[in-house]
Amino acid sequence: MVRISRYLAIVMLLLGVVSLALGILFIAQGVDKDNLLREAMWEEQVTYLLPEEEVAKGNVIDTAEEAQRVADTIREHRRAIAPTYEDLLAGGRFDPTNPTHLSYAQALNMENYLYLAVLGFGVTDVVIASGVFMIIMGIALGGTGVVLFGLVRRTA
Repeated sequence: MVRISRYLAIVMLLLGVVSLALGILFIAQGVDKDNLLREAMWEEQVTYLLPEEEVAKGNVIDTAEEAQRVADTIREHRRAIAPTYEDLLAGGRFDPTNPTHLSYAQALNMENYLYLAVLGFGVTDVVIASGVFMIIMGIALGGTGVVLFGLVRRTA
């Protein structure tokens, strides 16, 4: 029984270390991808719907909340052109020389870009939260392994 308990303590310690390492990796990846998204949005310099004071300071749309607000507004404007893509084409084909078709396509592209940013920020938040949970579990597993190892030594 002592041998099994000792092996169990070692397994708990190893699981704790692995969980800690994975948690750190998840957090690092989440932060890295969050920064990547913000840098990409900074390069695009989208300032639509920002107050003039913010634009004058050099601020751009670079958060999930701002991107969601702008994407929703662009969607409303795009649907004023045509409620759906099928309605826009009216049974025909897309014509890149038609200003209405072109405006609709540009609005759709911008809307998708912003909604993907919202999705990306959400995923990075989930990855970071998962990393924090893994670290907490790693500490709990490692601590349990240490306590179990101590109990095994006392009984041996």
